Amino acid sequence: MDTSLVRSPVYQQLNQRLRSALAKGYRAGDQFLTEREVAEKFQVSRATANKALASLVSEGFLEFRKGVGTFVRRDVIDYDVRSLVSFTEKAQAAGKTPSTELLTFGRLTAAEVADSIRVALQILPEAELWEMDRVRFAAGVPVILEHRYVVHDLCPKMTRAQAEGSLYQAWTVKHGLLIGGAHDVIRAVLLTADEARHLRTKPKAPALEVVSVGYLEDETPLWWERTLYRSDQYEFHSRLGPIQSATPACGKFRES
Repeated sequence: MDTSLVRSPVYQQLNQRLRSALAKGYRAGDQFLTEREVAEKFQVSRATANKALASLVSEGFLEFRKGVGTFVRRDVIDYDVRSLVSFTEKAQAAGKTPSTELLTFGRLTAAEVADSIRVALQILPEAELWEMDRVRFAAGVPVILEHRYVVHDLCPKMTRAQAEGSLYQAWTVKHGLLIGGAHDVIRAVLLTADEARHLRTKPKAPALEVVSVGYLEDETPLWWERTLYRSDQYEFHSRLGPIQSATPACGKFRES
């Protein structure tokens, strides 16, 4: 397998265009484009089309039915631990209308947050941060509860309206920032009574907690967040590489 195709800009662009096609023109159970149709429609090689379709299957957007074809799978929302995709796009790809309830939005100094967060964001106590709490909905169902800090100096003109929508879009389009990726730590947790109230489920219900530090392309930290995902509404997907001779030390951030 030519892995350079997977890392090429052409492959990445094709993957994004197929995601957009899924969000706009297909419903759960619909038959999707074949490898040949993808290659012809987007003018790429059959090998590139095959890898793009296989990627969407591994991410939970599509499913292969042997001898029949490739079909749209949208019963749950996907979290791909290998890449950053906005919640808005994920929800739309799952055939669900996304919305956001902004619980809090404001500014504070870094001295007011935990030392571990300041260290992760590589800032001094006198630095300013944006702070926000959001509940994300898919088709009216609350599926995510997040608490986030954003380095103020990197996007000083952030607005409440931007915080109510896609932050990735605001940062890249409105503020001209180049997002490089994030380091995630994922754990299974039980929701507190307050967390369960926001997510409209029972206290001590299982959830997936993701503690994340996001970076610009030059490795400058931009945000820290703790996000809770309802385990009955989300599936986490990843594709593993070859067997390694050593494993990362326990407690280290793992690049998603």
